[in-house]
Amino acid sequence: MWSICKKELQQFFGNLTGYISIILFLVVNGLFLFVLKDSNLFDFGYATLDKFFELAPWILVFLVPAITMRSLSEEFKTGTFEILKTKPLSQWQILLGKYFSVLLVLIFIIVPTFIYVFTIQKLSATGTIDGGGIVGSYIGLFLLAAVFAAIGLCCSGFSNNAVIAFLISVFACLLLYFGFNAVSRLPIFQGSADYYIEMAGIDFHYRSVSRGLLDSRDVVYFLSLIFLFLLITVKRIARR
Repeated sequence: MWSICKKELQQFFGNLTGYISIILFLVVNGLFLFVLKDSNLFDFGYATLDKFFELAPWILVFLVPAITMRSLSEEFKTGTFEILKTKPLSQWQILLGKYFSVLLVLIFIIVPTFIYVFTIQKLSATGTIDGGGIVGSYIGLFLLAAVFAAIGLCCSGFSNNAVIAFLISVFACLLLYFGFNAVSRLPIFQGSADYYIEMAGIDFHYRSVSRGLLDSRDVVYFLSLIFLFLLITVKRIARR
């Protein structure tokens, strides 16, 4: 399993793709936080990273599928997956090796954003920031990215075409993150089922964790989604 994880990391960082992903994530967030009008922190007037944690999911919706789209589809297309199956590895070990490699890539992408925390602290008039809220938001951001990674791998397992896998992944991530919230706002559900519909979406639990209170129900929700999509992927692999 770890040999697959190592191989995936070497492939990702063996060219400019990995480094461009990290730089792109930092640059886009940096532009919105410190440069662009009406979204930068200087116009906002408060030493907080709320803008970053509101923007980051939108970027991850596209970035994570771009990272995962070749994970399985390329193996199926080139026929190298059959070689993997000859190794003394179970289907779960093959999948988890790829999944953990994506998680490590996401850690490499998220960790450099800690520089925003130190920047905000220096810009603060009192020199202090809401540490608990920021820690909770980072935990929520990682769990969100982990769910997107599971969705991306699942979609990659259903197509030999990486571009199609990317498009399906983006749609699925958008649907699960923003879709339930949008549906709950429809007039027909107001005052009745709107809360429960919203609670079924990822956005609801992401915002809950971002408040700095790590509720076990939110953690169970994220882990359940991850397991569900990984299980679907394993079933798909077994059929091949």
